[in-house]
Amino acid sequence: MAAYLQWRRFVFFDKELVKEPLNDGGGRCNSLERRLLDYPAHMEGQIWFLPRSLQLTGFQAYKLRVTHLYQLKQHNILASVGEDEEGINPLVKIWNLEKRDGGNPLCTRIFPAIPGTEPTVVSCLTVHENLNFMAIGFTDGSVKLNKGDITRDRHSKTQILHKGNYPVTGLAFRQAGKTTYLFVVTTENVQSYVVSGKDYPRVELDTHGCGLRCSALSDPSQDLQFIVAGDECVYLYQPDERGPCFAFEGHKLIAHWFRGYLVIVSHDRKVSPKSEFTSRDSQSSDKQILNIYDLCNKFIAYSAVFEDVVDVLAEWGSLYVLTRDGRMLFKKNLFEMAINLAKSQHLDSDGLAQIFMQYGDHLYSKGNHDGAVQQYIRTIGKLEPSYVIRKFLDAQRIHNLTAYLQTLHRQSLANADHTTLLLNCYTKLKDSSKLEEFIKTKSESEVHFDVETAIKVLRQAGYYSHALYLAENHAHHEWYLKIQLEDIKNYQEALQYIGKLPFEQAESNMKRYGKTLMHHIPVQTTQLLKGLCTDYRPNLEGRADKEVPDCRANSEEFIPIFANNPRELKAFLEHMSEVQPDSPQGIYDTLLELRLQNWAHEKDPQVKEKLHAETISLLKSGRFCDVFDKALVLCQMHDFQDGVLYLYEQGKLFQQIMHYHMQHEQYRQVIAVCERHGEQDPSLWEQALSYFARKEEDCKEYVAAVLKHIENKNLMPPLLVVQSLAHNSTATLSVIRDYLVQKLQKQSQQIAQDELRVRRYREETTRIRQEIQELKASPKIFQKTKCSICNSALELPSVHFLCGHSFHQHCFESYSESDADCPTCLPENRKVMDMIRAQEQKRDLHDQFQHQLKCSNDSFSVIADYFGRGVFNKLTLLTDPPTARLTPSLEAGLQRDLLMHSRRGT
Repeated sequence: MAAYLQWRRFVFFDKELVKEPLNDGGGRCNSLERRLLDYPAHMEGQIWFLPRSLQLTGFQAYKLRVTHLYQLKQHNILASVGEDEEGINPLVKIWNLEKRDGGNPLCTRIFPAIPGTEPTVVSCLTVHENLNFMAIGFTDGSVKLNKGDITRDRHSKTQILHKGNYPVTGLAFRQAGKTTYLFVVTTENVQSYVVSGKDYPRVELDTHGCGLRCSALSDPSQDLQFIVAGDECVYLYQPDERGPCFAFEGHKLIAHWFRGYLVIVSHDRKVSPKSEFTSRDSQSSDKQILNIYDLCNKFIAYSAVFEDVVDVLAEWGSLYVLTRDGRMLFKKNLFEMAINLAKSQHLDSDGLAQIFMQYGDHLYSKGNHDGAVQQYIRTIGKLEPSYVIRKFLDAQRIHNLTAYLQTLHRQSLANADHTTLLLNCYTKLKDSSKLEEFIKTKSESEVHFDVETAIKVLRQAGYYSHALYLAENHAHHEWYLKIQLEDIKNYQEALQYIGKLPFEQAESNMKRYGKTLMHHIPVQTTQLLKGLCTDYRPNLEGRADKEVPDCRANSEEFIPIFANNPRELKAFLEHMSEVQPDSPQGIYDTLLELRLQNWAHEKDPQVKEKLHAETISLLKSGRFCDVFDKALVLCQMHDFQDGVLYLYEQGKLFQQIMHYHMQHEQYRQVIAVCERHGEQDPSLWEQALSYFARKEEDCKEYVAAVLKHIENKNLMPPLLVVQSLAHNSTATLSVIRDYLVQKLQKQSQQIAQDELRVRRYREETTRIRQEIQELKASPKIFQKTKCSICNSALELPSVHFLCGHSFHQHCFESYSESDADCPTCLPENRKVMDMIRAQEQKRDLHDQFQHQLKCSNDSFSVIADYFGRGVFNKLTLLTDPPTARLTPSLEAGLQRDLLMHSRRGT
């Protein structure tokens, strides 16, 4: 008693009545009172759920009654003990509250609770948080242990862990590393078991116990000790020994542990104690004392007298006292001392944050907004920021909101909305110094806000310099350029900034803002584009970065930027064509079009001539071979005739060149075109002839020149010349009179030569026929006395041929290629045979025959040549008489005999 009186008393808990919700009729709903306060409600076999709103819901768990419940903290699993039939037949049911079965929680396991065959009443129940151990205590002194997965029958084993003579009043599991202990307390003793092994070793800790609900397990602040509340003292136990004890007098009814506090409900000292196993009705008028002890700091945190306490519950950060008179009471922190005590007890951060929040709410309700925001700042990281922000959105409280948001950012817990709100606070307060302090950090690692959001807000508020600072220092190039170009209109600074960027970013930004920059600062923009498309190097602090590899943009993609700046475009295109000859084709196409436009609109003759020369030079550069048609269309659109003629010539469009000169009556150029390209396209001369014939009066000299060339090159037969001119109504015979006279004279000379050649061939043919006849009809006398090879006197054996050559046998064998051929005549005979074979192979080349016949000066010789090849031989038909079929074969035999001379004689 003396020890008890030495403890100081503080009021760290406020008592408040929990108001019941109104019913539909405006009165108090009696559901809560009926189900919870008219104890025992479990006699109906239902399990009730009570949320923070105190709106009850439930379901039928047993047919008769529910006796025990155990809700796990880390799992949504509920273990219950109850009865489905009369008698002592307790059943254990395991409920999965996350799964539903017809609207009710899913029951995953049902098994009988009694330890053996003898019926006995369940006195207490506990479950390990790992779901692998469940212990059930009975009034007969036995403890039943379920080991394995408690939610499944197949993975669980049941056995009797403890037997005794005294009712079991309390059970608690404690985990120490890999070892699991079970505390067992009865009305007469306290014991501990090691249940994680096989033999379950037991240690008896004390020889006195406690009543029902008078034991509890402390939290880590008291090293998870097992607390047993006896009538004289409160004892603390480790798994292997008894710890300290505290002399708290009075008959203990309830022992509970709540956030570092020991909660004891005991009878008033003036009231005689009664057994917990006696009837509850006999205690209906008892008064109880509720004491809340801080065992570490040795003081009483709260003390109050209640009537008919049913139970003490801890939930939602509060301690609830359930009394029989229909009232529920819960705690509120009293703050400064409570905070210091909580820290001394090493309360976790969540618990401290709850105290700070309630302290802040208290100060806020008192109108102390500065103090309240300081407490709310201490909840950052645990309390949702929107809870605090909503309290200070009033314009008069904007400085408090600013302080909270600053701390939120310093702890890197702010999101984009918080950044927007803080910057708006700065701008509303016109606090430029704080704004600069907020945004001007030394390194990017110190930034505690979303930079892009900050830039947007500052830009919207008109703080352009601050927004530019953020954009430049955090490499938000697009935002920097947007502000410079769209808001400040500082085009020169924007262009210089682009020139400092890496190649990819400089290229993309020039594509985006190039037209704007070109409109306002065309010269500088053109200069940057030249560098970007040739050899770009970022200009860092006035010096080019030499370590950056050479990068070149596609110059063709920047041409649209110069839409309204032809002078800069010309400078850009000429620079690219000179410095980078392998520029894209679009550069040269655009440059050609630009030069043609300038040439077409130029009035100064000297300048026009210069532009003419530049354009021709560009066309002759060889860059338009693959886009010939495009260049030709451009020249035609701008009536650039010299370019058109040049491209016609490059494209071998000789007909178009001829027509152009004909349209412009440029006679000498017509003749020149025929002379340059007549070999490739002989029809040019024919067209020239027809053209000049129509202009007979003025063009006789040109007609004569054309006819002379036709005659020299034998491009057209005279008859075709006459036919060509006959279709021209303006042409007369006088135009070609000289040509025809000269042609007829040449034909007469040719006829005389041909007749002489024919007579000579006939005489030769007659001689050969006679020789053939002699060879067939009369013997051949060989009178050669010398060898035709070595020119020595012939000696037997010798070899003689019908051609008149004789040889020593050894000379013949040495030089001959075959026994049937004369070595001396063989080369000439071989040439003849090759000619015959060639003629036979070419006898069907009718197109070639027609071409040669048309172009040859001597048509008769062409016909004779093809006649010799057999082109005109009569085909042998089945309807021809036999004699007709024999004649060609005889002629062919004579020809072979005549040409081969291959018969040998000795």
